[in-house]
Amino acid sequence: MNDGKLFASWALLPEGWAQDVLLTWDAQGALASVDTGVTPDASVPRAVGPILPGMPNLHSHAFQRGFAGLTEYRSVAPGDDPAGGDSFWSWRTLMYRFALRLSPDALEAIATQLYIEMLRAGYTSVCEFHYVHHDADGKPYADRVEMSLRLLRAAQAAGIGMTLLPVLYQTAGFGDKPAQADQRRFLNDVDAMHTLLERLAPHCAAYGARLGLAPHSLRAVPPQSLKHAVTALHAVDATAPIHIHIAEQQKEVDDCLAWCGVRPVQWLLDHMPVDQRWCLVHATHMDWDERRRLAQSGAVAGICPTTEANLGDGVFDAAPYLALGGAWGVGSDSHASVSAAEELRTFEYGQRLGLQRRNVLASERHPQVADRLWLDAVAGGTRAAARNVAGLAVGQRADFLVLDGAHPTLAGLDGPRALATHVFASHGHETLAEVRTGGVRRVQHGAHPLQAEAGRLFAEARTRLLAD
Repeated sequence: MNDGKLFASWALLPEGWAQDVLLTWDAQGALASVDTGVTPDASVPRAVGPILPGMPNLHSHAFQRGFAGLTEYRSVAPGDDPAGGDSFWSWRTLMYRFALRLSPDALEAIATQLYIEMLRAGYTSVCEFHYVHHDADGKPYADRVEMSLRLLRAAQAAGIGMTLLPVLYQTAGFGDKPAQADQRRFLNDVDAMHTLLERLAPHCAAYGARLGLAPHSLRAVPPQSLKHAVTALHAVDATAPIHIHIAEQQKEVDDCLAWCGVRPVQWLLDHMPVDQRWCLVHATHMDWDERRRLAQSGAVAGICPTTEANLGDGVFDAAPYLALGGAWGVGSDSHASVSAAEELRTFEYGQRLGLQRRNVLASERHPQVADRLWLDAVAGGTRAAARNVAGLAVGQRADFLVLDGAHPTLAGLDGPRALATHVFASHGHETLAEVRTGGVRRVQHGAHPLQAEAGRLFAEARTRLLAD
């Protein structure tokens, strides 16, 4: 890895926009200096447009990229389902069918394609919520970390930063409901998960990845297992991140109330040491007290707007949560869309549709909505990833994007207006000139050096999976 420098007329720093900024990074890919108001030497390379901090993707199920777009048809008649037709739960049945067919080679091909797509769309790191651990019969592979290693290899090949979150999954519902046959590839007891984490630790270190844990959900991990797993994890690494699905669907909230008499976010906050190490993925259905307590805890709400829209989950009530200082970030989850800008746009638009107002998530400090969205999502995503990716600041990874100031969509705009246009008025990745991780250019004008080969392997893997 080479050290380097880049000058930009505009750059979005953690405290806001700055002009005439010189970035310098060291041979390890960390920012050594961020200087503002600089007149650079003629030999210093100049960015073609404003520089943005790279966006962490805080929630990904990589294998689901393989069937994205293929469940958009009615599979349940309204009269045959208590929910009134297709829902998250009917989609989940289709997802399980796909997961049962997945081979290690197919997972690696799908993940490599996905991670390249993420980079091309402005994500520079990913939190992989990984739960397909075993073979199709539900038996551990000869090497228990086989599937996890495929994800690490895919991330390294693409050049994206990784936080690997092996998933603990045990039951099919609240109250120790026995797991279903089609969940057999996911299942581990706490001791087996602890062994898996011990085996993965040196691999993650070798790949430069962060290791954490993902208890799947309250419905899939009984209370004693949850407490045991978290205690064991933090005995080994007191700073390790923990991610959990929670309150994604109203049915989940209703089932939790029937089980214990309280709502899921409330139960978690009452019974677990929830703090800034935690990411509560979705947290869509919260009451006022849950929002207040979650914001005060320092945990991150992991919002996945395009997936939540695709699955009909509901809309996160963002304005009061953000007003309380709640941390949040975005993820692409099932990868119905892979675009950092689209996740932020969809997040704001959901609020507008619900409240019939505009610019809902602007703040006094950041009247430009895109500024507030981008900076908040980077900060929250960094906390969830537990990596040094907190933006354009000394000591952080040199993970950044360069907007294409020569593109007609952005030409002549200053930094704030260029970002607003990138988020709210661009189409895909055409307004990104460069994407770098650790200072290394991974994408230039939408092109990744591995995308043709990765695309071919992805298409071949998907064809085989659908044929099976």
